Amino acid sequence: MRLSERRSPRGFEGPRRPDSNRTALPLGFRSTFLDGLTPGEINSALTAAKPERISPHQILQQEGDRANRFWLLVTGRVAVYRLARNGNRVFLRWGVPGDTFGLSTILKCPETYVVTIEAVQEGSLLAWDKASSRTLVLRCPNLGKSLNAVLASYLDRLIHVLGTYAFQPAEQRLARVLVESARQLGCTGHERIELDLTNEQLAVAARMTVFTATRKLTKWQARGILTKRRGKIVLPSLSGFAKATKGPSG
Repeated sequence: MRLSERRSPRGFEGPRRPDSNRTALPLGFRSTFLDGLTPGEINSALTAAKPERISPHQILQQEGDRANRFWLLVTGRVAVYRLARNGNRVFLRWGVPGDTFGLSTILKCPETYVVTIEAVQEGSLLAWDKASSRTLVLRCPNLGKSLNAVLASYLDRLIHVLGTYAFQPAEQRLARVLVESARQLGCTGHERIELDLTNEQLAVAARMTVFTATRKLTKWQARGILTKRRGKIVLPSLSGFAKATKGPSG
């Protein structure tokens, strides 16, 4: 869930006339995947992509299913998690615009999806099926380098999540989820940060019960370091969580 500054993909740093058969991306769109491709390779990739709309609670891929689609999130937000044997969800991270998923479709090892991904906001994505993914391999010599960058980013985030779960108590986990979600997902208003997250979503992300998360959020609201509104968490600043986020995992 760390935020890293990424430069805009080459070929999308300014206005340009879109090709008639190519899917357009929002101006200023950033993606580690596209950043590793040349402008010509980006054009080939977008030409082969199929645009799709997504809705809240829609399952975009299910762990264990055969990998048959590689996709790039363009707008919206998704939750990435693993399913435990008891049916609980082990939250891994938020997926935001620019993130890519379904890499097993191209890498073919493993042949199935390793995580479940659920949409939490309306949005859109670009998808490549197995046939178009094979076309990408042939037309994009830099694809391997690009996928390596994506995998390295995933590994870094996974190590961070495992450290948080293993070494931090419940309150520190919830505080860290709030701070990192604010940096990654927050909408900055006049001297405040708004998070479009529910108590349940925060509880899943911090690996605790909704009751425990609600109790701690209520305590922080009484201290004035956050305000709870309908489906939103408003943070005047992140300084109130400075002590709460410190722990053995950094």
